Amino acid sequence: MTSDWCPSNWRSKPILQQPEYPDQTLLEQVEAELHHSPPLVFADEIEKLKGELARVSQGQAFLMQGGDCAESFAEFNASKIERTFKVLMQMAVVLTFAGGCPVVKVARLAGQFSKPRTVDTEMIDGVELPCYRGDMVNDITFKPECRTPDPQRLLKAYNQSAITLNLLRAYAKGGLSDLNQVHKWNLEFVKDSPLGEKFQDLADRIGEALAFMEACGIHVQQRASIRETTIYTSHEALLLRYEQAMTQQDPENGGWYDTSAHMIWIGDRTRQADHAHIEFARGLQNPIGLKVGPTLAPDELMRLIDLLDPQNQPGRLTLIVRMGANQVDGKLPPLIRRVEAEGRRVIWSCDPMHGNTVKTSTGIKTRNFEQVLAEVQRSFEIHHAEGTHPGGIHCEMTGQNVTECLGGAQAITEQGLEDQYATRCDPRLNAKQSLELAFLVSDFLKRSRAGS
Repeated sequence: MTSDWCPSNWRSKPILQQPEYPDQTLLEQVEAELHHSPPLVFADEIEKLKGELARVSQGQAFLMQGGDCAESFAEFNASKIERTFKVLMQMAVVLTFAGGCPVVKVARLAGQFSKPRTVDTEMIDGVELPCYRGDMVNDITFKPECRTPDPQRLLKAYNQSAITLNLLRAYAKGGLSDLNQVHKWNLEFVKDSPLGEKFQDLADRIGEALAFMEACGIHVQQRASIRETTIYTSHEALLLRYEQAMTQQDPENGGWYDTSAHMIWIGDRTRQADHAHIEFARGLQNPIGLKVGPTLAPDELMRLIDLLDPQNQPGRLTLIVRMGANQVDGKLPPLIRRVEAEGRRVIWSCDPMHGNTVKTSTGIKTRNFEQVLAEVQRSFEIHHAEGTHPGGIHCEMTGQNVTECLGGAQAITEQGLEDQYATRCDPRLNAKQSLELAFLVSDFLKRSRAGS
């Protein structure tokens, strides 16, 4: 525990990417209400995740982090959460069974409501308004009353997160994650595709393995590890007033835990060593993610690691690398070499989404799936060459049948993007593309374990 830290220290530091609330009195009332609200997650759950991530840092497991770019109040329903849960489970079972590797599942859900923005305002037809910063802050509708930051949205985000967590826990422990039901995870629009058939084949092999174990007297139906799973939650800790309000001191060990999620991460835009976001994160007991973009130099990275993980704890710090397919070769190796030379036990996770964002000729924000795959492949190859462990992937994806990223098995074209382009911020992989990525990563993991 950091002795010179308390949850409010960040307020004395410079801070970026924060909305300007016109009603400060209401904001303080909301903060107080959140502070007295029940935690969304608990210290023992957070410590369990940290233990599982320690195995990832030692090359004994793999981190799969994925979910929505930004959650929505308007689109909130059980069906959407279930579909995303099924895709996460599909990806995890592909990585576990085909890749031969235990998988730690962390969802970008139950708190991912805010987004950093490149500019503070948006201009349409000569009218300038605050930009949309996620439903936790304001509404996407381009009207003054909708774009004005509203503190009460923090409470709505908290309540929706609580319901989402209840659903995730029910799905994970209530039978939906049972490996005997693995065939039922295939979503409708995936079933009749080559990828759906490939997953069905894998599900058949899992069924045969379970039947063989039963025949040998191993009663798999009675084993919780077959019938249940654990899925953790994560989000970018952007709005520090919300994060501070949700931070509690554990009476048993005296540590401070951000109970808004099991894991939080600091974005590439807010990772300044002397600013508020790093100051807030450094005192928490939660596992911390740090986005690592192409502008981060080795010396600066080491300064951030020293601040966020001074005790070099396995499972404490995940470096979520987001270089872009065209920059990963030049930017990633020097960072790996410096961190390895310092003997730091971090997790290296590949975010192949954010560095590969482009706009089409018609101004639609998208990502080319081939570039996404290329960054993952090159990251794995670089780690293999450097003798380090590629510990995870971090993806924006959904169980909806969206058309937001170009290419993939569906061969989505620029014209096809408009068919089902539904994201409010960044383009997401759909279920087919997510499954395709999982099979590719499983092949990398198999080759890595074989030492090829």
